Amino acid sequence: MAELLWVDLHRATQLSLRDLGYYYSVSVETDELGPRGTRVYVARLAGTGVFDPIGDQVGRIYDVVSIIRVTGAPQVVGFVVEVSNRRRVFVPISRVTAIKPGAVITTGLLNMRRFNQRDAETLIISQLFDRVTRMRDGSGPVRIRDVLMEQKMPREWKITELFVERVKKSTFGFKRAGETMVVPVSEVSTLSTQIGIQDATSLIASTHDMKAADLADILRDLPEERMYEVASQLADERLADVLEELPEDYSVAILEKLQAKQAADVLDVMQPDDAADLISEMAPKTAQNLLNLMEPEEAADVRRLMVYEDHTAGGLMTTEPVILPPDATVAQMLANVRNQDIPPALAAMAIVARPPLETPTGKFIGVVHIQRALREPPQTLLGTIVDTDIETLDPERPINSLTRVLAMYNLTALPVVDENHHVLGAVSVDDVLDNLLPEDWRDQDDEF
Repeated sequence: MAELLWVDLHRATQLSLRDLGYYYSVSVETDELGPRGTRVYVARLAGTGVFDPIGDQVGRIYDVVSIIRVTGAPQVVGFVVEVSNRRRVFVPISRVTAIKPGAVITTGLLNMRRFNQRDAETLIISQLFDRVTRMRDGSGPVRIRDVLMEQKMPREWKITELFVERVKKSTFGFKRAGETMVVPVSEVSTLSTQIGIQDATSLIASTHDMKAADLADILRDLPEERMYEVASQLADERLADVLEELPEDYSVAILEKLQAKQAADVLDVMQPDDAADLISEMAPKTAQNLLNLMEPEEAADVRRLMVYEDHTAGGLMTTEPVILPPDATVAQMLANVRNQDIPPALAAMAIVARPPLETPTGKFIGVVHIQRALREPPQTLLGTIVDTDIETLDPERPINSLTRVLAMYNLTALPVVDENHHVLGAVSVDDVLDNLLPEDWRDQDDEF
């Protein structure tokens, strides 16, 4: 039997999840795992590098796949490993030859087919963490904060213990936290069901630094109900960014599952063109209700965009590009385009127009490209360096024509004006690409 480095966590009742991750019991280093002995907390495994036998990294641990049975300890059947280009593949536990601090060693044989979760499988990090269950001794509900997986036989792993937190019932449901402790799996009533709405604190915390597109990819891989639970607990701004990266049918479904006020708040902080696209896909009664709950100015922008056909400049434009008067300075322009809420494609230029500066604006004058602005002193007036030769778009102009203009002049955005040369908005290259690609482009695997 391999030696163990083990800490009695039954006494460590006040450890945080981060602290707990460092108590990582491993067998003495050998060529292969011994017949039993290795004990690993799953929170510590998340993000761990996966290596082939010669030491080359092939990916990192994204999640742990288990099968939870009515009786007996749940079985660990493998890992979800994230390889290049955010592709997630399944690695059976039988392909794992060693688990060491900071490294999971495999046989080197990976099936590059994208992982698809089966009905009988549970993802420990994405689905089991934060689940609320009950103690068999009648002492009340507990929330699962971490899971201990233990090797029982060569390449056979079981979930044997749980790091849990007692939950005290509050006015708003299971929210208050209490004592923490480590308990055998047999001491909880069941792992397969959740009491009430499942918290998503751990999953959201682990995705804090991710780009919105990556988090959107994670949500799509979750079971439907869990996807709704996680989405509903994201901050409005974060969820807005994620919905802009999801296919429309996913985004509409999530919005319709939210409380109406929360859905309206999320739509308020979305780009108006994206919000208009989603609202136009909803039932008329639902759409009208959400528009009524939105901030009046945001709702007005969305209503204005909804009158245009989908594949036209008006249907693709945003009503919130950077718009400045001719007497604004380069310093003011740079301060505006530095705003992280402005998409990079729109931040590459500022539209110069007469007041009022809210769309529809006063008369359009031209644009100032950021490269030109960066070559000028900060006090330079935009009116003295404005490009008046740029081609503008009619709101009814078809998407194929937009593509040619963007490509011909190497632009990332184009202003949209009405017949009186009032600025209505701007079309960015990312919106054009999104509409030219097949509807299922997010579902298509990258070539290897």
